[in-house]
Amino acid sequence: MEAWKGLYLLMLVIMVMGRGEGQLVENFYRSCPNVESIVKQAVSTKFSQTFTTIPATLRLFFHDCFVEGCDASIMIASPNGDAEKDAPDNLSLAGDGFDTVIKAKQAVEASCPGIVSCADILAIAARDVVVLAGGPSFSVELGRRDGLISQASRVAGNLPEPSFDLNQLNSMFAKHNLTQFDMIALSGAHTVGFSHCSRFANRLYSFSSSSSVDPSLDPTYAQQLMQACPQNVDPSIAVNMDPVTPQTFDNVYYQNLVAGKGLFTSDEVLFTDSASQPTITDFANSPGDFNGAFITAMKKLGRVGVKTGNQGQIRKDCTTFNS
Repeated sequence: MEAWKGLYLLMLVIMVMGRGEGQLVENFYRSCPNVESIVKQAVSTKFSQTFTTIPATLRLFFHDCFVEGCDASIMIASPNGDAEKDAPDNLSLAGDGFDTVIKAKQAVEASCPGIVSCADILAIAARDVVVLAGGPSFSVELGRRDGLISQASRVAGNLPEPSFDLNQLNSMFAKHNLTQFDMIALSGAHTVGFSHCSRFANRLYSFSSSSSVDPSLDPTYAQQLMQACPQNVDPSIAVNMDPVTPQTFDNVYYQNLVAGKGLFTSDEVLFTDSASQPTITDFANSPGDFNGAFITAMKKLGRVGVKTGNQGQIRKDCTTFNS
């Protein structure tokens, strides 16, 4: 009898430990069963107002998860300008992404006050914008809690730069248990959205001592970029990441890389580096392979550094910690 009691207690301990950090589940909010439909409606309404909702929300999710984990720390607004969103690497995040989550949270609070975290709302919204742009649908694991830390000083060095090579990309993603395959799939989010000229101007005007233009760029594409982004251009000018189907979530991003039309060095290197080229070729030829890999990678991304159980809090307002 004592042996059985000991085994029972051991099983309880294992179960409790198993629901620690990173353990999320589908259908988590049984006390708010309509949360996903509420968020979907809010996201759809925002999308009907501006397409920017899609890339802005997707990028917001990525930037949130890579700093402090997927805990909505990116949403905090500081009167002192020292929150995560105020870091130089986050200043280009479009306001429409923040507004999407804020509006969705308000709608959820009206139906289920104090139950659903901002972190989970952002995760659901990121899935919803992919679907709205024609991408694959997938179930979202839930149960995240909102973080209690949001500091600009913690951002530097934790987000990939447009100048990164394959090894630098792999190293950064590996810190979050994301493989090269995951990284390449998540890079496919660049099939929607835009970038300011300053983020890639070096590839057009000052690439190296032997060539001012990056030789891996398709010459015609390079000329198009120069026309859109002349030297000393207004820093607010931006161009589409995908010059072919900029408002559709598809695998054309990878076809662009094969054609020398990757906007960032960190995009084009995925094709020019022999270690990653086979995956790019596969995704360029098979929408199904890309969609499947993207779904898997998004689920893995959504588990990064999550707070669960009694960690963190459920914020009443996504932009401020509970008082």
